[in-house]
Amino acid sequence: MNTRFTHRLLAFILTVLLSPYAFAQSKADKIDALMRLYHENRQFNGTVLVAENGKVIVKKGYGLANMEWNIANTPDTKFRLGSVTKQFTAFLIMQLVDQGKLKVNEKVTTYLPDYPKATGDKITIHHLLTHTSGIPNYTSFPKFFQDESRNPYKPEAFVKKFADMQLEFEPGSKFSYSNSGYFLLGVIIEKVTGKPYATVLQEAILTPAQLKDTGYDLAGPIIPKRAAAYERNGGGFVNAPYIDMTIPYAAGSLYSTVEDLYRWDQILYSDKLLSAASKTALFTPFRDHYAYGWGVNKAKIGQRKDSVQLVSHSGGINGFNTQFTRIPKEKHTIILLNNTGGTTLGAMQDNILKILYDQPYENPKKPIAAALRQTIATSTLEKAIQQFRVLKNDKAYGLNEDEMNSLGYELMRDGKLNEALAVFNLNAESFPNSSNVYDSRGEAYMAKGDKELSIKDYKKSLELDPRNTNAGEMLKKLGETVEAPKDATVSVEMLEKYVGKYELAPTFSIEITRTDSQLFGQATGQGKFELFPETETKFYLKVVPAKVTFVRDEKGQVTQLILHQNGRDMPGKRVP
Repeated sequence: MNTRFTHRLLAFILTVLLSPYAFAQSKADKIDALMRLYHENRQFNGTVLVAENGKVIVKKGYGLANMEWNIANTPDTKFRLGSVTKQFTAFLIMQLVDQGKLKVNEKVTTYLPDYPKATGDKITIHHLLTHTSGIPNYTSFPKFFQDESRNPYKPEAFVKKFADMQLEFEPGSKFSYSNSGYFLLGVIIEKVTGKPYATVLQEAILTPAQLKDTGYDLAGPIIPKRAAAYERNGGGFVNAPYIDMTIPYAAGSLYSTVEDLYRWDQILYSDKLLSAASKTALFTPFRDHYAYGWGVNKAKIGQRKDSVQLVSHSGGINGFNTQFTRIPKEKHTIILLNNTGGTTLGAMQDNILKILYDQPYENPKKPIAAALRQTIATSTLEKAIQQFRVLKNDKAYGLNEDEMNSLGYELMRDGKLNEALAVFNLNAESFPNSSNVYDSRGEAYMAKGDKELSIKDYKKSLELDPRNTNAGEMLKKLGETVEAPKDATVSVEMLEKYVGKYELAPTFSIEITRTDSQLFGQATGQGKFELFPETETKFYLKVVPAKVTFVRDEKGQVTQLILHQNGRDMPGKRVP
């Protein structure tokens, strides 16, 4: 089974390695060296700005803004921001509050009389701002990206996609990240002002703040120095799928530069465009540490005993991902803009924070799969296998099941079945408890015409994961009888015990919620996904090959969950 599913959900893995750099290096040098390593490992391609105590110490581009024309990323390269847009939308709302044109505790139907009253009379502007409205998130709709994301829509028309849907919970009672809520805020801004969202943004924020390199990103206009969007594919990159920018709208439509975002960061320290009272509301968290367009969390940095308050938001949109983090107390700022699809910006941010606070930090590891790809292309398979044995014990290199799996499929597509099988063998050897490695190798054996070994691997895959539908279908094609597994029955009382927040890393958590007899999870900055019971304590996902196990102590209290993905077990402690 091809697992090029790495789409921004749950894949947050930290590997710790103390920095080898000399203490004589400045913080700026350390950050630059760190980001160069990420770039050399093909884990980052974009621009970085870091400020310490209000002073910019790093402002630099890495890699290419346009790979076809070999144009480098520079600090004034424009990137799509994705959900970093939400802070601008929230700011516009609070400006309207200052002007007396809107109240955050008023219901949606006050400003949109045609919105369905069954839900619009319950939902307030505050609920929309804090992701507590209960409106289903449109980017999580089945086949949304395949069927809807390429089509242009007028805002009023697109709202109809979710306006009549049943709420997921009573407004204000829970947090559930919803692009639909921020899309609706854009429509409200247009209704109240009588102007298009982009015009209001320009007149109310961009022009007075002198953000000349920020704007609403549409495909038509010529925008100088706009970065192209790419995603990883095997050992290289491909152009990212097209998305019509009327779809992200007020939830994710903006572009900017690290320089402009830093100017915006400085504006947020003043009362120039927003009253002090509204600015306080902007940064006051409601549920799950989310305020108005910003996440507000306390995090421990490295080995420090005290915590620091992070005001931050991430973003992801076809071919781009972004991270904007502020520490207002000390005026530290970290801005990361990347144009090669999803990557571990959270881990990069954490490393930079550790450097700023003089803590030991993590160096990125070189992918073993990338080294094998090069050796297979230029040398013999025997040397590649020998290299694997060596690199697996080299602390400078990291082994990733999904990367190895992708390499195997890449070799299959190139007609190199022996090489592909060798890679799948190494993956199965390294991750023997992963259903997916046997599924993939079973496909390679089938392509080679070895029915017996293919059946054996598919059966092993099903043994490890009885709900691997691909393995079941392949076995049926091979003439085997397969019984469909049934989900376990878990009482509502037990499901309720699992509800809570579980922290897998300082800036990455999974929130577990319940609606009737269904259990849901939501990772930091991601959409909601349903958890299906395999046993009373183990649940599986359908959106990606992953599982979650809940762990209880000797008193029966649920103390942590364990995320099983990509051959790794990642524990998350339950937090208040």
